[in-house]
Amino acid sequence: MAREDNRRGGRDRDENPEFADRLVAINRVSKTVKGGKRFGFAALVVVGDQKGRVGFGKGKAREVPEAIRKATEAAKRSMIRVPLREGRTLHHDMQGRHGAGKVVMRTAPQGTGIIAGGPMRAVFEMLGIQDVVAKSTGSQNPYNMIRATLDGLNKESSPRQVAQRRGKKVGDILGTPEAAPVEVEETVEA
Repeated sequence: MAREDNRRGGRDRDENPEFADRLVAINRVSKTVKGGKRFGFAALVVVGDQKGRVGFGKGKAREVPEAIRKATEAAKRSMIRVPLREGRTLHHDMQGRHGAGKVVMRTAPQGTGIIAGGPMRAVFEMLGIQDVVAKSTGSQNPYNMIRATLDGLNKESSPRQVAQRRGKKVGDILGTPEAAPVEVEETVEA
């Protein structure tokens, strides 16, 4: 039986155990038909490896577990990579936007923790960020908040990426003391 499953391409539920997932929202939806109402469920899930990759997905089905499974599959297909500073925070402050949802994300010193609400917190935890301060303004819809957060995270660039794009060294971008020689002006007294 096990060999037969492998030949057909059957896979276990924990195919990628390196990914963690977080259920953000579940919504009961109804469709009115001739005989009454049909109920279904819509799920919103965030998936990440907690090392800089994150994605979100939504799934709809007649049963809750099936909707969550579909959302998790969609999230794994839509993952993005985000560069992190010291593996714990963002490289720079940024804003994200989707529709009426607007978010502001700021870097934070070590020990700050994740100061963010609801859906944004789920994205940061699955991404592996430990210190960040974030604020959502505008839409409180979890779908728009997550899309706005990912829009901002897509704009994140590391000093290495900036240096490569400009054709410079990382030290030039960061402004290390030995990169810029200091000139001293001499005053002439008359």
